[in-house]
Amino acid sequence: MSVLKNHSKLEKNATLLLIASLAVVTVGGIVEIAPLFYLQNTVEKVDGMRPYTPLELAGRNIYVREGCYACHSQMIRPFRDEVERYGHYSLAAESMYDHSFQWGSKRTGPDLARVGQRYSNEWHVQHLIEPRSVVPESVMPSYAFLKDKPLDTSEISAHLVANRRVGVPYTDEMVANAEADLKAQADPDADSSGLESRYPKAKAGNFDGNKQMLTEMDALVAYLQMLGTLVDFSTYDDAAGYR
Repeated sequence: MSVLKNHSKLEKNATLLLIASLAVVTVGGIVEIAPLFYLQNTVEKVDGMRPYTPLELAGRNIYVREGCYACHSQMIRPFRDEVERYGHYSLAAESMYDHSFQWGSKRTGPDLARVGQRYSNEWHVQHLIEPRSVVPESVMPSYAFLKDKPLDTSEISAHLVANRRVGVPYTDEMVANAEADLKAQADPDADSSGLESRYPKAKAGNFDGNKQMLTEMDALVAYLQMLGTLVDFSTYDDAAGYR
């Protein structure tokens, strides 16, 4: 009864109610905002992570532009059914260079956090051209136009610079060689030694099957083939990090 009486007094006194409300909002705001100042300390360092190659970054931009995130998440939860279906649960470090990250709960289509290297380049191209030809129950629209649309490479260096401004560790060397690295990754006959030295585990290839033209399909498939491939989970210990 005493609690109800005190609460009644608070409701009837505008000044006390205002002060109490401000106190609650202040405490709640501190609880939500304070951890952000220590965000870097909460991201576990994981071997193998690197910034996107210029071609992968261009593909990611297309992925975001076409709204792929609206149906596909990139966040495997630490539950048995998720891990058995998609692979090791997602680590925060795997999205440390994503702006914005592709986590989420919407799954009209499957989670893509570990889709890299699970299918061939040809499978991805066919799936993007006519999804139901490889997944009969798919409701995904066709993205066939990507195979005929030349990839604009003129601003790729600027994309790297923009990402560097928000914390992605692109070096001056990476920026200077951005367009050359992009084209080298999409040409299996080109010298990709510089690309591989700057971006370990970068896979070069004729991603869309058309050697005559560098297309948006090349970039998107390169991005998809990289997802989930950078961390070697055979050396990862959930309890203690890397062994």
